[in-house]
Amino acid sequence: MSEELPKISGYRQLSTDEIGLINAIKASEAQIGELWRQIFALDGIDKRAASIARTDLQTGFMWMARSVAQPEETF
Repeated sequence: MSEELPKISGYRQLSTDEIGLINAIKASEAQIGELWRQIFALDGIDKRAASIARTDLQTGFMWMARSVAQPEETF
């Protein structure tokens, strides 16, 4: 007998394939995050540009995950 997973408030129940996609997005995000940390640690780089890149990457990964999860609108 399969046990139904608890529902996250504001989200629909995700399929196994959707959960796999979100996990792949999160794994890619972690990999890119490590690359960003290596770049940011270099001397002589434009730290402001690297920080903007980090913010934009975080935003992109968030939107990728939201495109799969399709959370309910809260306001």
